Amino acid sequence: MKYRRILSVWFPRLGAERLLRQAPHLVEVPFAVVRESGQVQTLSSLSRAASRAGLYRDQPLRDAHAMCADLLTRPQQAHHEAAFLDALHRWAGRFSPRVAPEPPDALLLDLTGCAHLFGGEEALMARVAQDCTDMGLSVRMGAADTPGAAWALARHADTAPESHRNGDAIDQEARATRSRAGKRRHWERGGAAAPAVVTTPGRTGRIAAMGGTEAAISPLPIAALRVDAETVAQLSRVGLRRIGDLLDQPRAGLARRFGRPLLEQLDRAMGFVTEPLSPRNAPRRFATRLSFPDPIGLEEDMAAALDRMIPRLCIALKQQGYGARTLRLEAHRTDGIMQWVNVSLAAPSREADRIAPLMRMKLGDFEAGFGIDMLRLEAIRHEPLRETGPAGPAFSARRNGADMAMPDLIGRLGARIGLDAITRRHPGDSHIPEKGSVTLAAAWSEPAKDWPEPPRPRPVLLWRPEPVMAPDHPRLAETFRWRRREYRVTGRRGPERLSPEWWLDDPDWRSGQRDYWQVEVASGERLWLFYAHGWLMSSGWFCQGAFA
Repeated sequence: MKYRRILSVWFPRLGAERLLRQAPHLVEVPFAVVRESGQVQTLSSLSRAASRAGLYRDQPLRDAHAMCADLLTRPQQAHHEAAFLDALHRWAGRFSPRVAPEPPDALLLDLTGCAHLFGGEEALMARVAQDCTDMGLSVRMGAADTPGAAWALARHADTAPESHRNGDAIDQEARATRSRAGKRRHWERGGAAAPAVVTTPGRTGRIAAMGGTEAAISPLPIAALRVDAETVAQLSRVGLRRIGDLLDQPRAGLARRFGRPLLEQLDRAMGFVTEPLSPRNAPRRFATRLSFPDPIGLEEDMAAALDRMIPRLCIALKQQGYGARTLRLEAHRTDGIMQWVNVSLAAPSREADRIAPLMRMKLGDFEAGFGIDMLRLEAIRHEPLRETGPAGPAFSARRNGADMAMPDLIGRLGARIGLDAITRRHPGDSHIPEKGSVTLAAAWSEPAKDWPEPPRPRPVLLWRPEPVMAPDHPRLAETFRWRRREYRVTGRRGPERLSPEWWLDDPDWRSGQRDYWQVEVASGERLWLFYAHGWLMSSGWFCQGAFA
């Protein structure tokens, strides 16, 4: 029988150690990350020094300060922690091609067929532990045949089962009950658990023998099954504190009293029910940075740094076959403040000559303060980009030449006023005049190739219908009043009847069907007027546009 081998990698101090990597001088100081939970602030992640001071996760911040006056805290930044987990996801790809993130602080690796490349599971886990030590991260690992068992070993291999009873409650038991309890094995009355068939490479990981899932997880507390705390407390009240205690009980009784989710989690951990692993490719990251021996503060210095960083980024994009669509330049100042600007391109590109001018236009937005000691450039949005097309080099020449003139212009304008402010029109699929075209962002759309000919001439200018003072009759009078002016009709052409779209409730068309007329007036203007026959609104004459 072939077993799957799953490795659970848990980073119990991910939030705190992410920040300590940037401030290593705080490693020996009690440090914690604070999370907002409604109206209460709690500790979401702690350093080793904070744990040694007696603090614990999910502890209220007020209680933590009362216990440890020297505690330093920082607010939680969930999106930064998620990005850090993505970086660890890419790092874990060196050990297995199938890696699944477990937000907010763990990874699952499918080691099936991979462990022998590193000398076995123990050697692989030792390599993972060493890498994490080099990165300044705490890690706990568990390897087993199922994701549930690996998860349990990583988090609860060193956790003793807890009892809900205290000494006073035990003293109140009948003597006969205690007498019978004394004859049982010591681990069945709440003492040390029975030894498990688990190997231990160091103190950071536990390995369940292949096919030995039951022996490995039986001594673990029931919380290792990923069930809620209320169920764990109820089981503890009846003396079921270990996973092995559940395996000896009738399943029907457990399901009736504690619900089916408990048995489902037990079956997943034991492998009776297959628990799928959902690996995904680690997000691609294209970035480069440049540190300075002395802080800089001039635009010329930043431009010179960009001339070195942009080609490196373009080479990385070219090697992977991608083009940058949006770039972010970060400036890290000596006072700990980080500033950034985003620059978007109208078309994906990996050519330094096209990217550099746009980035230089944004350098004036930075405030150097006491100086900038590090710049970081990242392509936060990128798209696949082929260097050559079906036509070979000729295709590339067209793309690099005239075909890129408009995207370059849009990119330069967008760097000043924003790409969202640059739009283009495309034909719309509707007979309603105001829906005859749609407005699209120029940077994210291609030019319209063909404009269909309208069945009737359409005005050059179009606006929302404006009331016209004229008799309420389908036949326009010889004179009418519009925009506080009197007009005399010298010619008319029509009518063209249009009906509203019956499947839509458009407030502008609640006046019913319309009869459109091209009206020439004595002043030489050609207006587009219509008569609304009335439906939910009153009938009357309106002006909606003007011809050239």
